[in-house]
Amino acid sequence: MIYRKLGNTEIEVSIIGLGTMTWGQQNNRCEAFEQMDFALSKGVNLFDAAEMYPVPPMEETQGDTERFIGDWIAQTGRRSEIILATKVAGRSNDMRYIRGGPRLDAGQIRSAVEGSLTRLKTDYIDLYQVHWPERATNFFGRRGYVHIEKDDSISIQETLLALHDLVDEGLIRNIGISNETPWGLNKYLRESENGALSKVVSIQNVYNLLSRQFEVGLAEISMREGVSLLAYSPLAFGLLTGKYMNDKYPQGSRLSLFKRFSRYGSEECKFATNEYSKIAKQYGLSLTQMSLAFVLSQSFVSSCLIGATSIDQLKENIDAVDVKLCDDAMKQISEIHNKYPDPAP
Repeated sequence: MIYRKLGNTEIEVSIIGLGTMTWGQQNNRCEAFEQMDFALSKGVNLFDAAEMYPVPPMEETQGDTERFIGDWIAQTGRRSEIILATKVAGRSNDMRYIRGGPRLDAGQIRSAVEGSLTRLKTDYIDLYQVHWPERATNFFGRRGYVHIEKDDSISIQETLLALHDLVDEGLIRNIGISNETPWGLNKYLRESENGALSKVVSIQNVYNLLSRQFEVGLAEISMREGVSLLAYSPLAFGLLTGKYMNDKYPQGSRLSLFKRFSRYGSEECKFATNEYSKIAKQYGLSLTQMSLAFVLSQSFVSSCLIGATSIDQLKENIDAVDVKLCDDAMKQISEIHNKYPDPAP
């Protein structure tokens, strides 16, 4: 395993991180335990969760992912061996079962942290992340920005102050954000530039061969300001494994179970995936390996978060650490990207 610094901290995280959003939905408690044991045996030390998991979010399963992790920690006693990350849900009218509708004010953030700590059966969280912005902006694949000058959203300053207080108390050790824009990240950084408030150390955004918008704006901020990218959806909901090619939907796969996930459903995504698969075959790689190796090759990526539903998938994903793409392969990838630039938002 290879490790990289988390932001400007001294924490080293594995460049493959364990995503957990299927636990409690597609994976049961026993399978989650098996994944955590296997991942840790391979040197994976970053486990990433969220209070709203599993996905798709439902009232009857909310928090089960964190409960599985907490039960594993209690059973194994290996808390000190992992970097534990989780997230507070952003503003939503669809999840009123979470605190009557989650917001990012001080009271709700404290309540969220306390709930996560209880479910995770730990007394601290290594990385606590804002899952998505409070304000009206573009995230989760939304295109076409519509500006709203004034709304009743909680300010980033208020959110960061609430998180800073929890750092001071030792309940969380580092702050991260997720699904943020360049303006949002820059605003968080400006609020902490005098040292009075804690600086965010990471940003967790989508990044894969079909969705490379992070490279425009956010990558430079990330590198210059020491804010690590934790890349999620590196396999584009499984599209970049090749299993959905030719309009096949294997039984039990995420896109066959949950039709609501349409982010990677465009014809352009399908065309691009087919072209990338040809490159992978040319170099004797699976599309999965090539897709992950591309993400891991980026200097602004500290960890690539993979979510597998089986040990075989998890092993193939972790083994991508040993795959290095040659210059010719990277050139061909760039050519396809120029032909199909960011087909997924």
